[in-house]
Amino acid sequence: MRVLGIESSCDETAAAIVEDGHKIISNVIATQIPFHQIYNGVVPEIASRKHAEWILPVVQQALAEANMTMDDIDAVAATNRPGLMGSLLVGLTFGKTLAWSTDKPFIAINHMLGHMYAAHLANEIEYPYLGLLVSGGHSIICRVNDFDDIEVLGTTIDDAVGEAFDKVAKFYGLGYPGGVIIDKLAQNGSPLAAKFPMPQLKGDNHRYDVSYSGLKTAVINQLDQFWNPEYEKTNENIAAAFQETAVKILLSRLFKAVDDTGLKTVVAGGGVAANSRLRSMLAERSDIKCVFPPLKLCTDNGAMIAGLAYHYLNRGETSPWTTTASARIPAFKRGLKN
Repeated sequence: MRVLGIESSCDETAAAIVEDGHKIISNVIATQIPFHQIYNGVVPEIASRKHAEWILPVVQQALAEANMTMDDIDAVAATNRPGLMGSLLVGLTFGKTLAWSTDKPFIAINHMLGHMYAAHLANEIEYPYLGLLVSGGHSIICRVNDFDDIEVLGTTIDDAVGEAFDKVAKFYGLGYPGGVIIDKLAQNGSPLAAKFPMPQLKGDNHRYDVSYSGLKTAVINQLDQFWNPEYEKTNENIAAAFQETAVKILLSRLFKAVDDTGLKTVVAGGGVAANSRLRSMLAERSDIKCVFPPLKLCTDNGAMIAGLAYHYLNRGETSPWTTTASARIPAFKRGLKN
C-alpha cells in the first residue's frame, strides 16, 4: 500500500510517499525558516500563506521524485491536529480534496502520534516502550503500547523544552531557530560555566512532569547570580550551560519512568530529538536501548504521516470528509489518543 502523506501543522510544507508503512519512496520538505527568522519565531499568517503557495508544488515534487502519478497512490493522509489552525487547514483541505477527486481513501493523522512513529520508519521497534516527544510545543514522557495507544505519564507544566530554547536564543539575539543555534554554540562552550536551577516538582501527580519557566527566567534575568567566575560570559558558554540543564531536567524525569515501569527501550521524536546533547546523555545510560529517528525525520515531515496512516488503513479505518482541524488535543494531560 502506497500512501501519500501531507504535513503542514507549523512552518514546514511537506509531502512524502511511503510504502507499507516503512519504505520511504520520496520525502519532500519545504522549510519557511528564512521568512520567519526576522521575527525570531513563526508568524501564523505568514506560515499559512506560504503553505497555500507551496502545497501543490511540494506534492507534485513528491510524486515526481517517486516517479509516480496519483494512479499509483492507494490512499492520502494529512495532519489535522495539533498545530497552527491556518496551517493545518491548508494541508488538510488539500489532502481531502485530492483524495476525494481521485477516489482514494483519506485518513487524518494526529501530528504527535506521527512524531512518535517517525523512528519506526528506520527501525524495527517492539511495543511497549517509553516515548519521549520533545518539540517547540510539547514535552511528553509517555508509555507507548501501540501506534495509536499512548499513555501520557508526564508533560510540561508551563513551557515546552523547545520553546525554552527559542526564547533564550531570542533574548540573547542568537537567531532562529533557537534549538539548532544553541546546540551548535554549545559545542564550543562549557556546561560548567553557569549553574542554573533544577525545578523541584513535588507530589505523585508531578512525578514525571517537567518545568522550564524557572530555567528560562534564570538564564534571561538572573544570569549574574549563577555565573561561574572561572569562565567568560560568552554566548558559547551560556548556550552550553543552559542546554546541559535543560536536558538534565528532561532526563531526570524520563529515567524515573524507566526505573518505575521497567521498560528499557526509549524512543524519541520531535525536533528536539535532534539535539546532540540529549542524544549523548541518553547513550550514556548503558542499560537503556535508545532509538532516534534519522535527523531529517525529527523535524516535521510527510513520511511520518504517511507511515502511520498505513496502519489505520490496514485496520480498515478511514476519516470522514467532514473531518476538520484542531489546534489542540482535548484531554491532553493524561491521555493521548488519535
